Amino acid sequence: MDFGKVVTAMVTPYNSEKDKVCKKRIHRLVNHLIENGSDGLVVAGTTGESPTISHDEKIKLFKQVVETNQGRAKIIAGTGSNNTAETIAFTKEVEEIGGIDAVLIVAPYYNKPNQAGLYAHFAAIAEATTLPVVIYNIPSRSIVNIEPETIIELSKIENIVAVKESSGNFDNITKIIAETSDDFTVYSGDDSFTLPIYALGGAGVISVASHIIGPEMQTMLRAFDEGDTKKAAEIHGKLVPLMNTLFIAPNPAPVKHLVNKLDIDVGHLRLPLAPLTDTEITKIEAAYKNYLK
Repeated sequence: MDFGKVVTAMVTPYNSEKDKVCKKRIHRLVNHLIENGSDGLVVAGTTGESPTISHDEKIKLFKQVVETNQGRAKIIAGTGSNNTAETIAFTKEVEEIGGIDAVLIVAPYYNKPNQAGLYAHFAAIAEATTLPVVIYNIPSRSIVNIEPETIIELSKIENIVAVKESSGNFDNITKIIAETSDDFTVYSGDDSFTLPIYALGGAGVISVASHIIGPEMQTMLRAFDEGDTKKAAEIHGKLVPLMNTLFIAPNPAPVKHLVNKLDIDVGHLRLPLAPLTDTEITKIEAAYKNYLK
């Protein structure tokens, strides 16, 4: 399944006064992202502060994004957790909403399952839903790494269609791309690895930075497609400092700050994420100004 090249892991907009998921702000943010380079949106993922969003809030969030989207971008709903049965039940509920193109299922965190347990977890979820499943491999948060052999085996299940790879292990990513079929796609889960993974045969990126530089990321990948690798590399070099600065504090604090600075109000963070320090704000704003030069 083609989700496009630049898929934005969308922040969740809150009402600043009541700390509620805000429909008006969702509407504006979704339109901004679609109009500025996003082929798809991941909703209620890590960048969307999913651990602090309740079940009912997620359902409302998904419905509001679908309502605003009107079929323009692919919508991938984050429904994964470290409880297989609860993930299945929630995914089935989300499936009934309509307008959801796929689900993102994170590797179970805290439980520390072995590879057999990881395979069984994803296989059980895939069997229980008709929606396409995107695996999310992020060992820095889940502790466990989904080994390439496990992802390759999972890719043989009909509705497991892609992986968001945030392991940073290029040997593993190369193996996955080489040993899965052409209809299974590998997305970079790290902004600064977008072009290198794309060059290896990846499909694109599930991105945080695309909130700010979505059009430039599309231009970079288009240049590569057109054979202008020098131009693609130059754009990559310009984007990487800003991309990396967006992670000097826990995600999504830096990107939310910059989106708010663009007058697209998305509110603050929910605890346990803390506000940025003055030093962090200075560094983030300086990186953005340097990028604009």
